[in-house]
Amino acid sequence: MINFTQKSIKKGHFTQFLSVFIAISAILTLNACSKSGATEQEQMISFAKSNNINYTTDASGILYEIITPGNSTRPNVNSTITVTYVGTLMNNKQFDAGTITYVLNQLIKGWQIAVPKIGVGGEIKVLIPSSLGYGSAGAGSSIPGNSPLYFNIKLSAVK
Repeated sequence: MINFTQKSIKKGHFTQFLSVFIAISAILTLNACSKSGATEQEQMISFAKSNNINYTTDASGILYEIITPGNSTRPNVNSTITVTYVGTLMNNKQFDAGTITYVLNQLIKGWQIAVPKIGVGGEIKVLIPSSLGYGSAGAGSSIPGNSPLYFNIKLSAVK
């Protein structure tokens, strides 16, 4: 036999209310994202246009503009590169900058595609879809999941 006390009824109503609230919140969140969120490609194109980047679209989905081609010494994915870069989200918020030396295959896939397009002394502007960046996981607190990324990269050495 079920005991419908005042306390159990209130608890039941609260549980129902909470379930409905969660369902409505989920629907509104999904609806808001689909209405306000342009596709990553649209975000990248919009960013490129508003930042005067005369881009070329790579088959991988990255958008890039070679500012300076550099010399004939170009890296491959097994090369150790030294670059100076600035990384920015599509809202123009800078998330990182610096000079690094790494083996190219240890960096995000978008860099592995873009950096070999220039030689030593070259500079490239690159817009990278999240699938070739940090994916749905993002990176730390500065790069949310599913974020397309913009980098200005200057290649100073290849070994």
